[in-house]
Amino acid sequence: MKGVILAGGMGTRLLPLTKITNKHLLPVYDRPMVYYPIERLVQAGIRDIMIVTGGNSAGDFLRLLGNGKEFGLKRIHYTYQEGSGGIAAALALAEDFVEDDLLTAILGDNMFEEDLGKYIHRFEDQGKGARILLKEVEHPERFGVATVRDGRVGEIAEKPKEPASQLAVTGCYMYDAEVFDIVRTLKPSGRGELEITDVNNAYIRQGKMQHDVLSGWWQDAGSSFEAYARAQRLARELKLQSQG
Repeated sequence: MKGVILAGGMGTRLLPLTKITNKHLLPVYDRPMVYYPIERLVQAGIRDIMIVTGGNSAGDFLRLLGNGKEFGLKRIHYTYQEGSGGIAAALALAEDFVEDDLLTAILGDNMFEEDLGKYIHRFEDQGKGARILLKEVEHPERFGVATVRDGRVGEIAEKPKEPASQLAVTGCYMYDAEVFDIVRTLKPSGRGELEITDVNNAYIRQGKMQHDVLSGWWQDAGSSFEAYARAQRLARELKLQSQG
């Protein structure tokens, strides 16, 4: 199993904070934002991790993370995304790193209360196809929205005006190596990006998508200032809980 942290993009939603740095390097309570998804991958037993980043601050990831010694890793791999071609385009840059292995990708600004190990291990047992993590939210129209019928995920709608459910697709995606073939078939969306929702829908149409619904909280820390502020509060509570 390979791990991929998607930490590219321009971070325009958090301007002016991101005018001089990548949003994934911003502090969330006592740690940089990107630490949270890395820690979840390491906690799940993943030791081969690649960071996909971009922009003028890409070199700062190397200065911050180094070879991953702080996380108990022997090395961290890095690759660079030019511009903001979308999540699927960023994921495609990890193809040579992943090779024929399974992969778990997490958006660099996503935080999860739960240990994700049990979900990742379920995907390892699954052995092929894809698996996504869903979470019931108050405002699903802000996210990709999934419907679940008879235990199967229906087509995912990206930021629908009238959501068919309250189940948002979180920023943790598990795929087999076929994902790279799927990305090559995609066409840019209306905003000129290759969308991860299109990747997920391709797996759904093939009948190869499984899912889990999170019981703990999930926070997309970089989507707005309100989300960023909430992430600070949640991170503090999580740290206090860990200290007993």
